Amino acid sequence: MSFYVTTPIYYVNGEPHLGHAYTTIAADILARHHRQRGEDVFFLTGTDEFGEPVAQEAEREGVTPRELGDRYAPRFKELAAKVNASNDFFIRTTDEGHMKRVQEVVQRVYDNGHVYEGTYEGWYCPRCADFKTESEILDGNKCPIHKIELTREKQDNWFFRLSTFQEPLERLYDERPDFVIPEFRRNEALAFIRQGLRDVSLSRPTLKWGVPVPWDPDQVIYVWFDALLNYYTALGYGREGEDLTDRFWPPFHILAKDILKFHAVYWPAFLMAAEIEVPERLFIHGYLLMEGHKMSKSLGNVLDPDTVIETFGADALRYYCFREVSFGQDGQISPAGFESRYETELANEYGNLANRTLSMVGRYRDGVVPEAEVEPELAAAFAGVADDVRALLDEAELTQALDRIWGLVRRLNQYVEETRPWDLAKQSDERLDPVLYGLAEGLRATTLLLHPYMPDATGRLLDALGEDSRELAEFGSRGGGQRLGELAPLFPKLQ
Repeated sequence: MSFYVTTPIYYVNGEPHLGHAYTTIAADILARHHRQRGEDVFFLTGTDEFGEPVAQEAEREGVTPRELGDRYAPRFKELAAKVNASNDFFIRTTDEGHMKRVQEVVQRVYDNGHVYEGTYEGWYCPRCADFKTESEILDGNKCPIHKIELTREKQDNWFFRLSTFQEPLERLYDERPDFVIPEFRRNEALAFIRQGLRDVSLSRPTLKWGVPVPWDPDQVIYVWFDALLNYYTALGYGREGEDLTDRFWPPFHILAKDILKFHAVYWPAFLMAAEIEVPERLFIHGYLLMEGHKMSKSLGNVLDPDTVIETFGADALRYYCFREVSFGQDGQISPAGFESRYETELANEYGNLANRTLSMVGRYRDGVVPEAEVEPELAAAFAGVADDVRALLDEAELTQALDRIWGLVRRLNQYVEETRPWDLAKQSDERLDPVLYGLAEGLRATTLLLHPYMPDATGRLLDALGEDSRELAEFGSRGGGQRLGELAPLFPKLQ
């Protein structure tokens, strides 16, 4: 089995922020989970460096677009490393390997008869790098995403025959109802298709910062087609000496709702035109919103990824993003809410469970997990959870899967209170061995499920539990006998 997951590539016209971190972490959780299942995984992220948004920002700053990209692309690469993303490749659209393969695919679309020369006139948003249809325009002539005035533009350029793919796209959505998820995003894309598709510009005649059109080098390829093709081009040169296309294509895309139209309409149509298989799936997520929330003691009133990671570590940020807001929906976040989750759930529930379990095995059994049978009431809590988590993550339901796993953390804490191992130890009760074994084994199984979400903390805990593998394991699949190690607090309490 192979699994290919992507983030969108990020514009290099500004600093990375929490929204970029959110999408990257989501894709990373899926990549790590599928690796745990023993699958062959390729995870791609990177930067989008051509087009008008980059050229305009460079002009404002008095630098070349190349200089702007060279300044910001490393910061996006650093952000991926800071959030502990395990991406296999970081693509820049200025890479020669990308540009060459873009030209090859665009030439194929041209040769297949899906491109013609014409004149386009319409309302244009320079920040989206997109012409807007009449149904998309807000308040007279404003961009629905950026809320800025649109400009009226007329261009002689090359066109992609998007309109001829209306029926093929409707058929795709009909035959594969889960092609775009969640369902309400699928319905948005389908509504856009059904209102009638117009042909779209494939090139820009006035812009020089882009990939040259292979048969008309005086024009550059429209940035969105260049950018979308990154998912395909990267496999051709992302691993030296190997073309990974046959091994990993088609991809599972993770993206935000503001670029739904390009990915769910333009992209599959363009792939059909090039006779390339369409993506496996697209998961469209919402926004993390922060408005008018009270401040936290440690973070003030911002949730800047750098500040959070510096203060609390990357795992805490990774956990909070998918615990607080249901993935796929818009939702409110706040620094105070982050701090509360950190203290009550990460430090008190999970960190405390880890320390109690290790210390009780250390105190009552000299640090060696006893050989015993799991008690039925604890085994029942774990029955089917690993399968549920796999099924949820197959649908990119990151929040629901995390909720299911966190139920195990709470059940194990409850089990400690119900069984009171400290009392069993005083009474030399033979039940102590099954209880301690159940806690150590439950903590191991739960921690393996949590590993994609919080790889650093869970990695340290698994080491302390004597677990070498990071592959998913059923509760009760490992017996006792292993010696437990030392563990510093996973999530130190706030001072």
